[in-house]
Order: sequence, then C-alpha cells, then structure tokens
Amino acid sequence: MTSAPSPSAPAIILVEPQLGENIGAAARAMANFGLRELRLVAPRDGWPNEAARASAALAVEIVDGARLYPDLATAVADLHYIVATTARSRFLAKPVLAPDTAVTEIAERQAADLRCGVLFGKERTGLENSDVAIADAIMTAPVDPAFASLNLAQSVLLFAYEWRKLVNPHSLGRTLPDAPLGAGHRFKASRPAERGELIAFYEHLEGELDHCGFLFPPEKRETMVNNIRTMFARMAPTEQEVRTLRGMVAILRRGPWQGSNKA
Repeated sequence: MTSAPSPSAPAIILVEPQLGENIGAAARAMANFGLRELRLVAPRDGWPNEAARASAALAVEIVDGARLYPDLATAVADLHYIVATTARSRFLAKPVLAPDTAVTEIAERQAADLRCGVLFGKERTGLENSDVAIADAIMTAPVDPAFASLNLAQSVLLFAYEWRKLVNPHSLGRTLPDAPLGAGHRFKASRPAERGELIAFYEHLEGELDHCGFLFPPEKRETMVNNIRTMFARMAPTEQEVRTLRGMVAILRRGPWQGSNKA
C-alpha cells in the first residue's frame, strides 16, 4: 500500500520523462531524502513502466504511487507555488534561485498550507519555455558553465538534498542504535589529545630529527618545524595516537636490534 505524501513536502513533477530507468532513479533520489510525492506528465514510454520499478530499488513504492497526468496544466492545477529547474538562461522575468534559496521559499509556503511543486524537464532538452512560463521562479544550480547539464536523477537529488538539509538539519546518514551520527570528529576509545601532549610529541620528534640531521640547514629549521607541527595538528590525533607516535619515534631512535628477543 502506498503511503500518502507528506503535507509538508513539495511534489516532484517530471515533465515528459523519456526513460523508465531515469524515472526510477529519480524516485530513488527522492526516497534518499524523504520526498514521497511523484507526478508524471506524459512519460514517453507509457505507464506503468517495469524499467522504472527495477531501477527504483527500495523506492519502488514511490514509483507505484506516482500519479499520471496528460499535460502539465493538469499536473499543477492544485498547486499554489511552482519552481522550474533549468540551467539555461531564459528570456522570462522570473526570480532565479539557488537550490538552498528555492527550498526556503517552498518550505515557507508549505508551512502556510500552500501546495508547492518542482518541475524537471525531459532528459534530452529539459523544460520548454512554455513549461517555465507557468512557474513562479526558476531554480538553477551553481554548475560549471562549460558543462551545465545534469541528468534527471541528479537534478532531483540536488533539490532533495537541499530540502532534507533544511527540514531535518540534524540528520546525517544512518542512525546508530545509541545516537544519530553527528558532524565532525568522533572519538570512541580515546579522547582528543591535549595541546600539551601534542607539544611534548613535537619536541620529542624534533629532538630526534635534530639528532639525525634532518632539520638542516639551521636557517630553515624553524620553517621545517612549523610545517611538521601543522601536518600533525591537521590530523587532530587522539591521546592514544600521540602515545603510539611517540613509541614509533622511540623505537626508531633505539633501533630494532636493541631490546629484541630474536636471535
């Protein structure tokens, strides 16, 4: 049984999509980021489409629940605000929004119980000017002008990702049994090294490098030391990792033949 689309999320509208595989991939991108309502305007290869179901993987529910329309006017008849996606410049007096701005505009209207939709054009040529003309705004991603074309699923994924970031900013990937993943470093078995522990390691390492003649000539020593310290600081090592590093330096200084039990 297909779940009802979330009233807080916009409809994804594919206008005259050509390949069932691309429809399925777009549905999969929607599912990745919590979008559920898919509308199809006159798909070229007819509907239902087994290729779309096959490429949707676990998002087959979205494909099965997609609503079919004969034309764009019918597909958007119940919507209050529409954003058209295109990378081409249009001679139309409409606001041009980056994806993050577009999702903000949509979210504000959805929160006020206004229904919104996002238009995506056919794979080969994108949206026609007549399609864009019925929209309230244009969404364009900051792509390389030398290669601005995105495939259908990529375009849907880009919007869906920005939508997810806005409506659920604290989610990051899969959820562990104890807590959701968070951004930044995750220290489990060992705490982050204190700055004093790092400095002691630096001094230990630099002393050995002086001993073996690596920090030469003297006038370049300061620059070399600063570069080495910067390199290790960028690693953000744990206290266990610092102890391991100091042990490595110590054994290299002593030599593997000292203290070895091997014959």
